[in-house]
Order: sequence, then C-alpha cells, then structure tokens
Amino acid sequence: MSRPLRVLRVITRLNIGGPAIHAILLNQGLDRGRFQSRLVTGTEAPTEGSLRDLAEQRGVAPLVLPELGRELNPLNDLLAAARLARLMRRLRPDIVHTHMAKAGTTGRLAARLAGVPIVIHTYHGHVFHSYFSPAKTWLVIAIERALALLTDRLVAVGEKQRREIASYGIAPLDKIQAIPLGLELDRFLKVEALRGQVRQELGFGPEERLVGIVARLVPIKAHEVFLQAAVQVHRQEPRARFLVVGDGERRRELEALARDLGLAEATRFLGWRSDLERLYAELDVVALSSLNEGSPVALIEAMAAGRPVVSTDVGGVSEVVQHRVSGLLVPPRDSQALADALLSVLREPGLGEALGQAARAAVYPRYASRRLIQDVESLYLSLARQKGLPTCS
Repeated sequence: MSRPLRVLRVITRLNIGGPAIHAILLNQGLDRGRFQSRLVTGTEAPTEGSLRDLAEQRGVAPLVLPELGRELNPLNDLLAAARLARLMRRLRPDIVHTHMAKAGTTGRLAARLAGVPIVIHTYHGHVFHSYFSPAKTWLVIAIERALALLTDRLVAVGEKQRREIASYGIAPLDKIQAIPLGLELDRFLKVEALRGQVRQELGFGPEERLVGIVARLVPIKAHEVFLQAAVQVHRQEPRARFLVVGDGERRRELEALARDLGLAEATRFLGWRSDLERLYAELDVVALSSLNEGSPVALIEAMAAGRPVVSTDVGGVSEVVQHRVSGLLVPPRDSQALADALLSVLREPGLGEALGQAARAAVYPRYASRRLIQDVESLYLSLARQKGLPTCS
C-alpha cells in the first residue's frame, strides 16, 4: 500500500542565511499528499541572528537538538549522532536529508546507524578552501570523502559547485546533482513602490548614493575588502554612503576598521534587517566581497529587486551573475577592482539601470521557491523508486 514518504531534514542551525531559508521552505512546501516532513535543528549563536520566526510563520515547528549547533568537537559530535540515531529509530524516516557541515556529518552517520533507506546531503557552499589551515582543510576533505560513501545523493546548489566538489575527489560527478536555490522572491519584484522609506528612516537625502553589502560579518565574507574599496569610492564620490547589513563575530572589529579608515560618518552598520525589500529599494548598488560562496542569496534577492550588483567572482557567483550583463564581477581580495566597479555603476546611471533590469530577468523565476520544491520532490521520488519504496502517485 502506498503512503507518504517520511522525510527528516537535519540542519546545523537556523541562523540567518540561505541554508536555513532553503530548509524551511522545503519543509513547508513539499506536497503533503506525498511527503511527511520533520525538521531537526541545533541552536544559533547570539550574534548569528535566527530564522525561527520565519519557520513559525511558515508553520514549521522544528525539533531542537542543542548539540547540533555547537562547534565541531569529537565527543559532542558523537553525542549528537547518537541522539539523532535514537530519534530516527523512533520516527522511522524513509529519507534523511542533511544541510550544513555539522548536520551533514552527524546526520549521515546517524541515518546509517538507524538503517534509513535514503540519505541525501546538500552542500550550500563548501569549506574546501579559504576557511581553515592546510592541515585542517585536508582533514575536512578526507572526512567528506568518507561521508560521501554513506550518502545516496549529494546535492550542489549549482553546476559550477557540482564540478568543484567532484574536483576535490568527494564523489564522482554522477553521484552529485545540481539543484539551484529557490527563494521567496515575489516580495522583491515591486520594490519601486517602497523607495524613500528607509532613506527617511536613516536620514539620507535623495542626493546621497547608497552602496550596500548584505552578509554575515564573518571572515569568509571579507568585509575589510569592501571597506577598503569604500574609502576609494568615497574619495571620488563624497556623496556615497555605505550600509553594512548583517551581524556576526567580526562586528566590533569591522566597526573599528571603518573608524580607522575615516569612514565613520559615511558608514552605517545596520545589523540584521527583516525588511530587505525596503532596503533594496534604496540601494544604488549592492556589493559582495566574499572569498568563497555557494549560491549567493543576498545577490539573488538584490537582483530580483532590480538592483545592479558588483561581486567577487568566487564559487557559484558566476552562475548567478553574468559579467557586464546582469552585474559586474571582480577578482577576490582586490579592493581597487571592487572600487572601480562600484564607481562605474554610480557614475553611469544607464549602466546601473540596464544591469538591474537584466538582473531581475536572470533570477526570476529561475530561483523561485516553487521550482526548488519541484526539483527536490522529483529527486526524492526517483530515489524512492530506485530503492523500491512505496510512494503516493
């Protein structure tokens, strides 16, 4: 007799960012006639921000396993795996789908200990370069190669990332499937009606040019490069103002750096904002200075809002942004190139307008949530048929 497939989704934590949005939307959006979904998560650090409110708004009540959200530690990780395995034996999922590194390690081990038929892991990005020392990076890659042997399908958030993961020997290409992100983009499609609201709130006039960056304040995002570029932009365009949206472990350090660079009056650190559509409505250009990216959520949202974007050409960014068509791409760690690209948008209104229009067409509906849900449902049903599991037609 056919029945809905039981899906247990495991994510390290619901901190603000693409992975949490992805997991919440999938948990809410899968066809309930075919799938029964549960979400397990760890806890967020205070500086990370939390998307628990988004989960609640979408009717998703996650099971909380505090050990999942903590730093990597062998004893703690074994405890998390053991608790997950007990939970899986009780819930008896047909599919365990893990997201983020810690959940991917403990969740996949637990799923195999519990005899779960189908195990899937999504790489929202990867930590195979620019995160750790060479020795630790080697160890991480070795662990991921071993975990891949326990996994039925690995999912990358883009074709470029799929090939990059395979290049590190994690798994052969035919075991890795590219499924682009899916986001709730409709709210960004009509931001023009919101213009002026945030400028008034922040005390900016219509003559000031607003440059924004939306990202966690963590080393991989390389905000120091953005601030160094801001110095050069401000020197040539004194009306430019810089909005840093996000929070994280580097906030005090970056605020001090902005002061040291003489940007204290021109820069605002806004923390996390839930009203990003109002914010994007005001920005003349949106920047990203990352050293490594999976699929850049902030850029996708900004592009849906019709904003011109300037980003470092890293990871999966070039799958989202086509250089000089839907945005501008620059090398990582190059503040001069970033400044030059930002200045070109600020100084050429026609360029910014053309990039913004092309940007919106490039990401919508390609990165809409409905497409993501359909792709993941197809993956689940395909693997279930391969395993001989009963499914609802």
